[in-house]
Amino acid sequence: MIDLNERTIDKKGYRLHIVENKKFKTIHIIAKFRSPLSRDSITKRALLPFVLQQGTERYPTLNAFHRALDDLYGATFSIDGTKKGEQHILTARMTLANQTYLSTNENILKQGLTFFSDTLFRPKQENGSFDPKIVAKEKQTLKQKIAAMADDKMRYANTRIVDEMCKDEPYHIHVHGYPEDLNDISEKNLYQYYTEMLEHDALDLYIMGDFDSIDLDQLIGNLFDRDDKNKQDEEVTTDDHFVEQSNEVIEEQHVQQGKLHLGFRTHTKFADHDYPALQVFNAIFGGFPSSKLFINVREKNSLAYYAASQFESHKGLLFVFSGIAPKDFEQAKAIILEQMEAMRKGDFTEEQISEAKRLIINQYKETLDDPFGMIEVMYNQNIANTSRSVAEFIEEINDVGMNAIIKMANKLELDTVYFLTAKGGQDNE
Repeated sequence: MIDLNERTIDKKGYRLHIVENKKFKTIHIIAKFRSPLSRDSITKRALLPFVLQQGTERYPTLNAFHRALDDLYGATFSIDGTKKGEQHILTARMTLANQTYLSTNENILKQGLTFFSDTLFRPKQENGSFDPKIVAKEKQTLKQKIAAMADDKMRYANTRIVDEMCKDEPYHIHVHGYPEDLNDISEKNLYQYYTEMLEHDALDLYIMGDFDSIDLDQLIGNLFDRDDKNKQDEEVTTDDHFVEQSNEVIEEQHVQQGKLHLGFRTHTKFADHDYPALQVFNAIFGGFPSSKLFINVREKNSLAYYAASQFESHKGLLFVFSGIAPKDFEQAKAIILEQMEAMRKGDFTEEQISEAKRLIINQYKETLDDPFGMIEVMYNQNIANTSRSVAEFIEEINDVGMNAIIKMANKLELDTVYFLTAKGGQDNE
């Protein structure tokens, strides 16, 4: 059985997580900066990953930056942003060769940690300002990325249902920012926000690998130390909203394929005792190709190009996604809701439950086969203030019975139906 062998040390201004793992022949370093979602700062926050990867004080050009990674035996580095519940997470990742497998006396781990620290804490700047050319270029890059997402109609529909469903909640804030904010972002006020982020964000640093005979805590020293006055121990809470009346939104654009998305409130989050029941419910309902949505909406009735469901475990939402012909809106919606009603009535078999559990456990084990996936599992537990060992998670999934699934189905409330359709309701380009 895979074990999450994690040791946590409270350091100066951050939490260090040492994960001993002999399975991988590389070392993985992951930093996660966490802050409440804020409309005022989200576009600056979305822009920062682009800027921070352009150079450091020690390696001030993109060529020098990449050459330094190459010199570390082909190390890789990336940084991006996402949201979990109503928190925004900036994640920096580095993969580094393990010294054990190299014929060199250089301390590659120490050099890698120093490079990682420099990228986060000592980016290229001058007189309290980022490089204006870099900021101007990366603003354009971000603008193009946001535009490309709007052109991807499935992603656009995913964003729009959250806009409608959570319009009065921080969760609706777009993780990649807003193009209308970009004109007001300068190299100076972006750097000012960056320093505020370093000061106030909760920071978790994960280091995973085989560290036999290495005192990792001593090796790290003060590389990642910050002022102690940050929000490391701030409780992360997300309000639960109950549905008074469900909402239906129909939007017309020049599209050929309609996007029918439904949003439900689950009233169940990652740390809740019935979270495993939500996992099994979703697997039977729409989480896998053997699910009710896939078979009944797509295969039996040939109404959808795709039909699936997934849940957001830190906010307590479940979404149904389907791509349909615009003319099939009413029929497809009715069949999707029929599948939810069938779940509420217990119209599924013990064989389906067993299959769902097998698929969930296999998917979970596959996640743990990837170093970044394993760290994501641990971080989800961290921000939900809970802990489940691998064995406990599998046992809890296996213990879910039919009654628990029916109870979960009846907890779910339909909040919003969103339909992106062709202008005039007819297929056209």
